[in-house]
Amino acid sequence: MNGEVLAVRDGACVRITLSNPERRNALTFPMYDQLAQACDVADEPGVRAVVLRGAGGRAFAAGTDIRHFTAFGAHGNAGRDGLDYERRVGRVLDRLLRLRAPLLGVVEGPAVGGGLALAAACDVLLATPDAVFGAPIARTLGNCLPAPVIARLKDRLGAGRTMAMLLTAETLAAEEARTAGFVHRVVPRGELDEHAAALVERLVTSAPLTLAAVKETDRRLLAATAPADTDDLLRRTYGSADFAEGVRAFLDHRTPRWEGR
Repeated sequence: MNGEVLAVRDGACVRITLSNPERRNALTFPMYDQLAQACDVADEPGVRAVVLRGAGGRAFAAGTDIRHFTAFGAHGNAGRDGLDYERRVGRVLDRLLRLRAPLLGVVEGPAVGGGLALAAACDVLLATPDAVFGAPIARTLGNCLPAPVIARLKDRLGAGRTMAMLLTAETLAAEEARTAGFVHRVVPRGELDEHAAALVERLVTSAPLTLAAVKETDRRLLAATAPADTDDLLRRTYGSADFAEGVRAFLDHRTPRWEGR
């Protein structure tokens, strides 16, 4: 599978790019590993800001490359495969949250599924008017989100909007995400780079210990209300016939036929 994650140091800023534009920057498993490695670059001495962005200008990230899911259950335990997958992604999200420097997400187009989780891991989000956020898995794959992701969404987006978004499988437009406080600013595409550069400049010229303390306080506050163990729910959904049907239907470009088992 194609795709890569690039990390480029630019003075006091590290720019991380999710690059799989032919598939709307859907992340392959190697890309998740590369993203974790990019965080090591972002934690090098002297780095004061990190930018996360999708390549090509058409999408931030359309989640995980669905083709990976066709192998789940090949050895007889799709539920276990799903749990291992979520733990793998969870380690990458945790690594992003532990970055010392502020993480600025620049969102053009969809940030859905795993892309939504990546956006939620950012400290500040800029978005274009065509950006959309969501995890419509209740109408596509039939899996579920792990508790830490839902907890962070509720913290950043609000409990009501998060539950409505997940249960109705609807996406949020950029302006609605801004109203909710999830997105810092919505800017025209032609002004996006200018606004991103201005924010980076503001971050790299601010007191680094203060910014690090704010981020660490945010982490500790979220950790103080640690989410419940939902491994049983992950095993059940990923091990279900509905999930296998959802994957097949997604790749066949048809509507899934849910059976509730």
